[in-house]
This record gives sequence, C-alpha cells and structure tokens, in this order.
Amino acid sequence: MIVSSSELAITASETLDEVIECLVENFSIETQGVCDQQTLFEILIHAASNGDSIENTAKLLKNVPTANDIRYHLNKINNFEELETQINQALKSRIPLGLKKGCLKIAIDLNLICYYGQPTLEELPYIYRSQAKSGTCSFYAYATLYVISKNKRVTLAVRGVRRLDTSVAIITYLLAELDSLKINVKKLYLDRGFFNTPVIRWLQALDIPFLMPAIKTGKQGGIKQFLKGRKSYKTTYTITRAKDDSVTFDLGIICKYRKGKRKKCGVQYFAYVTYKINTNLEYIYQDYRKRFGIETSYRLKNICRIRTNNKNPILRLLFVGISFLLVNIWVNLLWLRISRKRKGNRLIYRTLFALKQMLSFLSQALQRKYQVVESIYIPSG
Repeated sequence: MIVSSSELAITASETLDEVIECLVENFSIETQGVCDQQTLFEILIHAASNGDSIENTAKLLKNVPTANDIRYHLNKINNFEELETQINQALKSRIPLGLKKGCLKIAIDLNLICYYGQPTLEELPYIYRSQAKSGTCSFYAYATLYVISKNKRVTLAVRGVRRLDTSVAIITYLLAELDSLKINVKKLYLDRGFFNTPVIRWLQALDIPFLMPAIKTGKQGGIKQFLKGRKSYKTTYTITRAKDDSVTFDLGIICKYRKGKRKKCGVQYFAYVTYKINTNLEYIYQDYRKRFGIETSYRLKNICRIRTNNKNPILRLLFVGISFLLVNIWVNLLWLRISRKRKGNRLIYRTLFALKQMLSFLSQALQRKYQVVESIYIPSG
C-alpha cells in the first residue's frame, strides 16, 4: 500500500458547505415550492463563482427553478437597511482568528459601480454623483472597512452609500461596526476623497490616528504653497471655510525623485494630512501605500460578482455583499485549512488555493449536484 505524503486540506464539497452554512446563518429569504432557500443560495453561489448572471445560470444547470422564479423570490427582499445589517453580520462571522479584540490598521474607501440611464424614484436615494468615469457621473457606491494585516486582509463592513450621506456619516457608520468585535483602530488610512474640514475635525475629536492625502489646491496659497524644496518636512496648515469654521492639522510634505521613471525627472511632491502619526517622514509614503490593499479587495470582489442589468439598489447590494463575503470566506479558509502553525508568522499556502481555485471548487460541486445542460432541442412544429 502506497501512502501519500500529501495531507488532504479541503475538498470542493466542504468548500460549498462552508459558504452555504454562512449564508443560511445570516440571511433569510422567504421561499416556496421547489425554490427553497438552499436552492436559491446555491444558484447565487454558482452565478457568483462564474461571474455570471442569474438568467444564464438557470439555463446552464438542470433541475433548477427558472430565472423568473428566482427573480420572484429575490424581489421579496425589500428592506435595504436590514439587508445591509445581514451582510455585515456575515462578513464579521468569517474572519481569521486573532482579529477580534485587536488593535488594527484599517482602511476606508468607496467602490463605485457605474449607473446609466434616468433613475426612478426608488433608485434616486441611492445614486452617488462623482467625477465622470466610463461615460457617466452616476454610480452605486459602496463604502467598505478593510483590515490591513498580513494574511488576514478581510472586509469587515460594507455600507451602501445613500445620496444624502456625508463623509462623516459614512466613516461613523463603518467605525461603529468595529464595536461588536472590540477592535481598536491603530491607524486609519483614507482616500483623498475624504479630505475635507468636517472629516478631519471629526477624526481629531475621536482621537483616531489617521493618514490621508491632501488635495493640492490653490495657485499661490493653499496646499500648493508647501510644495517646494528638495527635502521632506512637516508643517501645520489651517483650512478656513467660513467664520468660526476652520480646522488645523499636521501636514507632511514628502519629496520623491522620479529618477527617469515614466520618462520624467525632478522632484515629485506628496502631501499627507497626519494625526498622531509618529512615523518617520521618509516612511510615510511607503506606509500609505498599504492602503492600496483595499483596491485589491475591489478587484477580487469583481471576479466573483454576479452580473445583472437590474437597477434595483437592494438586489445590487445583495450581489456586492455576496462577492465580498466569498473573498472573506476564502481568506478564512486559507487561515484555517490551507496553512500550518510555526514560530512567528503562520505559513499560508496561498498558491495552492487561490481565489479562482475556490470559485472553481464551488462551481464544480454545484454542477455535480445539478448537472449541466449538454444538449439543446428546437421545439417541434
């Protein structure tokens, strides 16, 4: 008898069971007839694992409800706030050990999905206006709270941005999601889109260390007046919007030499708003680059996002929430099943179980259960 030296870590069916268990624990959808809740979840998982639509998934698999039946049950989800709460519960239920009750580096950013056409009265409260991108200024926006920690990079909360949401309201909502996990913010990384007086004043009041790029405004004064010299330095700056409406903050000016990169030479300046950041000036630029991990989470999310032409903001939120959840489950499975304990950092075999491998496992398990359509018939007559 030949004994393999390899150790079985996880199978396709176990992967599917883990995802189904998470959805059943945290979501509740009213169903009836042949389209029970588990079947509905399995169809959603198959569509997500292939980056496909519900319509096409119903055509590919045998013995599943029609696309109309599936949409009928999904349309029963009509409470945006309740769905948002369920998504955030699910996200926090599948995170690696060691994150809870910790002091972590956190990033907050907005992920924009293009919206085309004239919004209806039901859609209008969830349309976010921003700079033109891909031929539109209208978007569905999702603010996310992301952990920057080696081998534990997960999304802890998602907020579907409302039209009337302010930057302060978005940050407050997301930071409140940390309370249930008893997580403290070691350092908060924000995108330049949050650079405004209310946000800076609010974070200073909360006494949260943060790092954020400053928008280089002004011709003579403003931030641009500090972009000079050949050495990095620290200074302070005060933004005044109106009488009795101002905020003073620390400003780090970083000088980087292009050295012929992209066929450019000379000094390139970066300005960062800092609060309680004791990092060396030369390191601030490298430290802030860690925030771009949240951009990676958006690219991973897009790999497993269900495609749809439906503009229903609740349905859109569900599909985005499932995609972020699948990424969290993948990171958690890597930590729990595809790793070994060792002194220092845990050894993660990431190359053995990439996200696309997990999605392939989910697709294979469901295709074995339902079978794939292998022939097409033209109606007689």
